[in-house]
Amino acid sequence: MRMVESRATLTISYIVLGIGAFIALFPIALLVLNSLKPAALIVQNPLALPNPIRWENFVNAWNHAKFSKTFINSLLLSGTTIVLVCSTSSLSAYVLARRKIASWKIWTFYLLATTTAPIQLYIFPLYFGFAKLGLINNVFGVALIYTALYSPFAVMLLRTYFIAVPKELEEAALIDGATHWQVFSKVMLPIVSPGILTVALIIGLNSWNEFLIAATFLQKADKVTAVIGFYLLSGQYSSDWGEIMAAALIIVVPVVVLFVAMQKRFIEGMAGGSVKG
Repeated sequence: MRMVESRATLTISYIVLGIGAFIALFPIALLVLNSLKPAALIVQNPLALPNPIRWENFVNAWNHAKFSKTFINSLLLSGTTIVLVCSTSSLSAYVLARRKIASWKIWTFYLLATTTAPIQLYIFPLYFGFAKLGLINNVFGVALIYTALYSPFAVMLLRTYFIAVPKELEEAALIDGATHWQVFSKVMLPIVSPGILTVALIIGLNSWNEFLIAATFLQKADKVTAVIGFYLLSGQYSSDWGEIMAAALIIVVPVVVLFVAMQKRFIEGMAGGSVKG
């Protein structure tokens, strides 16, 4: 009886997982399918097989969206944000994890509030402030905004990693003559590296896909990111949907490849960050 129940449970689990996989993969499959078809065939039947296969959609999408330039802007923006967030958040999280702070509940409320507060609340005063400072159309200026936006989440996550590290390791290093900076950089950072990698992956993906802030603060044609370049492909009166699908696939592929390659580390990092402090 138990064997029958276990087989039924296993069968149901596979069915549910299969349905979930289909829901997750169907949009990507449809994107790949339509990126190889002319626009007329897409409008006629989005589910039809491409006949003939139109490889020039990718060439046209790359040239018209200026991906040779916008990809560099996106990589520069995402990379700068990752470096700033990981460096500042790791320092802040270490202090919050190792020092007894009487006002920790206030800091927790502040970090949670800034994590959940929508950017639309302060995007206009932020824009005028950046305009006064001459930071409009500055990729590094936008990276500063991303850093402020994503740091609270990173601090909360990394703090749980530092809390999980035994204090005896720090005490032993200090007894051996290490400075506090050496303890942090040589002892603590290697141990919490899975958490830092997880933060880097999440921040990188968010920075790569972010649209509102990039569209507001990066307005020159040579400063826009790949996501904005993709958005500009859609015309006011007509659009080549095959080209648009190809451009979307070009943007999605690096993200999917990176996530698949780092999936194991990402899951380990999120699991390690679940320790409650």
